[in-house]
Amino acid sequence: MYIVDSYGLAVIFCIITMLGWGSWANTLKMSSKEWEFPLYYWDYSIGLILTTLLFGFTFGSSGEEGRGFIADLTQADGSALTSAFIGGVIFNIANLLVVAATAIAGLAVAFPIAIGLALVIGVVVNYIATPLGNPVLLFIGVALVVAAILVDAAAYRKLSQENKGDQKKGIIISIIAGVLMGFFYRFVAASMTTNFTTPDAGLLTPYAAMFVFTIGIFLSNFVFNTWFMYKPVTGKAVGYSDYFKLGSPKLHMIGLLGGLIWCAAMEFNLMATEKAGFAISYGLGQGATMISAAWGVFVWKEFGIAPKGTNKLLAAMFALFIVGLALIVIARI
Repeated sequence: MYIVDSYGLAVIFCIITMLGWGSWANTLKMSSKEWEFPLYYWDYSIGLILTTLLFGFTFGSSGEEGRGFIADLTQADGSALTSAFIGGVIFNIANLLVVAATAIAGLAVAFPIAIGLALVIGVVVNYIATPLGNPVLLFIGVALVVAAILVDAAAYRKLSQENKGDQKKGIIISIIAGVLMGFFYRFVAASMTTNFTTPDAGLLTPYAAMFVFTIGIFLSNFVFNTWFMYKPVTGKAVGYSDYFKLGSPKLHMIGLLGGLIWCAAMEFNLMATEKAGFAISYGLGQGATMISAAWGVFVWKEFGIAPKGTNKLLAAMFALFIVGLALIVIARI
């Protein structure tokens, strides 16, 4: 299997994670308005599984060190497989709840609360489990990234003062989503060996762990995503037949692409964990919030008609993010 051999390369892989996690949602904007999110999400989840197989039979099956993808899966014990699977289930409901909260209360309420909570909880939990890096630099960096997320929320709030929806309901859902999102990574990490060259018996390497993780996402879709299909928080209800009747090859490919982008980012993140540690890898990856903001600002022109003073908030947001990111990186040096 391919193994990351330096901290510098691990940081590059975590930056790729940020870019992927912050960019996959662009495929949502590329979808037709008639193609409801739950229908898109089926293709997205299929794209996740296909991407893990691609990585498993390429990166996970090359080289002389570690365990091959298939051998790794077959030797895993039940607790490791269960942990990675549960991580997928938790991520799936958290991801769907973030979307629901955004639909109810708007991005300015849902995203900062959910992702901010997930970032703090995820870094703390993963650092306690695997304490790698300077804790002072790491947690100051995390605090600055959270501050950047809050400034991002303030900027969005200035953009639209009307039609904010039911914020109380949105806040409650966002808190639940953030707590869940903060814990999914620990379940995946608990299923994995921390030595990729000579992996511990019974535990998984990144490639096999990701495959089991995405199976958890896909199978739990039959519960969680089915609920959102028939009981949507926004848009119209859809059924399974609509997936086949309304979906064009282009729409299906867009959903698959979204899954590929998110999953490839997660694969690179787990590949980096041996050298960077789980806390730093997760903290850097969750900086994706700012990547999403950058897409909104510079590509989708979401702030094109923003009121006076918004640009200062955006500048502060990116400054806090860059400094926080730098501190997270040097915390391991």
